[in-house]
Amino acid sequence: MAKRDWDATARGILDAVGGPENITGLTHCATRLRLNLKDDTACDDAAVKEVDGVINTVSAAGQYQILIGTEVPKLYEKFSALVGCAGTEVSTESAASDEGVVSKVFSAVSGIFAPLLPAMAGSGILRGILILLTQLGVIAEGSGTYVIWYTLSMSVFYFLPVLLAFSAGKRFGASPYLSALIGACLLYPDFINLMGEVGNGATTDFFGIPVVLMNYNSTVVPAILAVWAYSFLYKFLDDKIPETLKLVVLPAVSLIIMVPLTMMVIGPIGVYAGEGVAFVVNWLIDRSSVLAGILVGGGWSVLVSMGIHWAVNPIMINNIAQNGFDFICPFTFACNFGVIGVALGVLLKARNQKLKSFAASGVVTIALSAIIEPTLFGMLVKNKKLWGAQIIAGAAGGAFCGLTHVVCTAFVFGSVTTFPAFVSQDAMNFAFAMIGMLIATVVGAVLGFVFTGRDDELA
Repeated sequence: MAKRDWDATARGILDAVGGPENITGLTHCATRLRLNLKDDTACDDAAVKEVDGVINTVSAAGQYQILIGTEVPKLYEKFSALVGCAGTEVSTESAASDEGVVSKVFSAVSGIFAPLLPAMAGSGILRGILILLTQLGVIAEGSGTYVIWYTLSMSVFYFLPVLLAFSAGKRFGASPYLSALIGACLLYPDFINLMGEVGNGATTDFFGIPVVLMNYNSTVVPAILAVWAYSFLYKFLDDKIPETLKLVVLPAVSLIIMVPLTMMVIGPIGVYAGEGVAFVVNWLIDRSSVLAGILVGGGWSVLVSMGIHWAVNPIMINNIAQNGFDFICPFTFACNFGVIGVALGVLLKARNQKLKSFAASGVVTIALSAIIEPTLFGMLVKNKKLWGAQIIAGAAGGAFCGLTHVVCTAFVFGSVTTFPAFVSQDAMNFAFAMIGMLIATVVGAVLGFVFTGRDDELA
């Protein structure tokens, strides 16, 4: 296959969306170029879809999202250079001025987590492999090898507040390095040691002001809330402090205000908020895990199509970080394997070579990388019967996973390569997970075969 000219793709997209003057912010996730547009009417959606390399487009979460596939970083590099903000992942305030609150939240979560997902996914795989090797007796728990491997697989979660703070700083327009430092202060050993044996809820004081102490390692919400608040202070200070004093005064004032404020107010609120959301979700799963499996397994592709599935990821990450396992992640696996199944059904039934080739590429891509968007937008969204087949298949696999209480021990995306995430102390967890994926695949394949005409073509 000929190498794609990403310069030409970037220029084509830029012209079709109204030029650089119509772009107020841009970022990308695993498969999509995400743009904030000043004037939506200036964007020629049909022309964007005709650009070589564009699979589909969708407007969701306050963004104009252009589906490219796994090579989107190559396009982003060229596109951002043309726009004049190479390397930025910041959406300006004006970019979101007309968004609703929900859209702003989804957009922010997406922008913050997207750069971190490869690190978390890779670490999750390593965690699953470590568990497997330990159970097989290859590595002894407590040995030097075990500790080193455990460290490299879990550090991304332990230091998550620092990474999230850095990413949030970029997203909210504050200094990412000062933001990261605020997150790092929450993990400083001497500060953590103030809790003693009491743990969360222990108290100390700061100039006589009571401070409720929390363990912030592996937390999600506190760092994001702190940096969001800090972004307002940063912009105020950046505007008011003279340039000659800014190098020293701005960081000093930032830290003396934000670190105590975070430790005393924002941090505890964030911890309790994160635990509260996770509690509600897990409570619902406990009450009806089968229903949860049906809804998430069947509906996950709908969330992906709108680009708002990112809002659920922090819940899964929080569950993994706090409990060591998560019930939601297996349901997303069921969705992905439902897509694989439908693509297999199309591959077996269709005679059109272009459609067969597209279906086959979808099977391979999802099985190896968990990226469903090309198949979702390129085939399922355009054929509502096939999309319905996938939803049913994902719901069936999710229902079984819910019934058997399948968990993931690491935050990963659903593919064959991430199966080690199902390895746990319960040997049946892996077996039940495989059965759930098989159900989703078989149901998807049967329905995909039934709903595909032999003479169907790729739309």
